[in-house]
Amino acid sequence: MSTAPTLTATGAPVPEAVPTPAALFDLSGSVVLVTGASGGLGARFASVAAAAGARVVLAARRAERLAEVAADCPGALAVPCDVTSAADRARLVDTAVEHFGRLDVLVNNAGAARVVPATEEDPADFASLVDLNLSSVFALTQLAGARMLAQGSGSVVNIASVYGMVASGSLPQAAYAASKGGLVNLTRELAAQWARRGVRVNAICPGWFHSEMTTEMLDNDSGSTWVNRRTPMGRSGSAGELDGALLFLASAASSYVTGAVLPVDGGYLAI
Repeated sequence: MSTAPTLTATGAPVPEAVPTPAALFDLSGSVVLVTGASGGLGARFASVAAAAGARVVLAARRAERLAEVAADCPGALAVPCDVTSAADRARLVDTAVEHFGRLDVLVNNAGAARVVPATEEDPADFASLVDLNLSSVFALTQLAGARMLAQGSGSVVNIASVYGMVASGSLPQAAYAASKGGLVNLTRELAAQWARRGVRVNAICPGWFHSEMTTEMLDNDSGSTWVNRRTPMGRSGSAGELDGALLFLASAASSYVTGAVLPVDGGYLAI
């Protein structure tokens, strides 16, 4: 139900105050949990959230590397965690809430990719990748979401992929495409279920970005040439070009946005 606007003495609506850009994207006081935070895009997301004022919880399997990333995020909490483990997921959420008292933003970034023709893919390998990229995301979001729903507020940001929207064509990766496609629609489903309870759920679909997962493709001439030709902007993205999308969806700047799937892809999905 919408509320009636405040009126002036003449009966005109009182205009809302215009926030500064800094205030709009400010995460001060928010607790942000980032999975897959020991390197690549996850480490960048953690640093960006910390720079915006958030208290950050970093989760990943590589404990030593995780501690190094946490050292660059003032006040951060590092929690070694395998997101495919039910016990680890429960411990992660419990530890975050016990340490900071609440949980405001979950960034589901942990994931992996594998290029293999469908006719050659081992069903067990397919299942393990779907477990990491989709099933574990749901299970962790279920736990974190319960905390947010109890608070009456929260934001979930799922890191999907352009290959959750279209087939990858010459790069056969059925498990990755299936898991990211599932994540896109899981985002919409949870958004619809939780919208009236104060919890927003959105997704970012990156195109080709330099990260640990894409090194093999982008660090060789044929791979980078293919990506540059396929992408309308003629290049792959840099990690910093995801900062704005992350801050937008994590902050009050997107307070009326839920169920959105935001491509950050240099135009990849436009053609």
